[in-house]
Amino acid sequence: MLMWEISSGQQPFANYENNFNLAVKIIKGMRPEIVSGTPLKYKELMEKCWDADPSKRPDISVVLLEMNEIEKCYHQNISLELFQSETNTSNLITSSETKKSEVYQFGNLSIEPKNATEEEQKVPQSESADFLQLYDDF
Repeated sequence: MLMWEISSGQQPFANYENNFNLAVKIIKGMRPEIVSGTPLKYKELMEKCWDADPSKRPDISVVLLEMNEIEKCYHQNISLELFQSETNTSNLITSSETKKSEVYQFGNLSIEPKNATEEEQKVPQSESADFLQLYDDF
């Protein structure tokens, strides 16, 4: 999520209440929409870090290596189109609008983490529908 915050300049899931329903959505694969203009290699690395299976996520040494490669290519102007981005300041949140992260503990959730499909990422779901679906999954 830190990579997404850096690329977007926003707090992830800022338009959602930080509650049980959001936690369930994230466990079921919901991720924030990647902002347009995010460099392709950065986007790909970020998505690897978001994998629902922790064993498939890169460790910090791999992240650092890939970030160094991205930076190196940027400074050498290699594949510049992969690194250019449009800056859209209208969506940025000012520092007065942000807040510190909070820790939530939900006990032992018996929901298996998964990666959402592209279709699931695009379909808006209401809070109540998600809440009811949670009980259907048990």
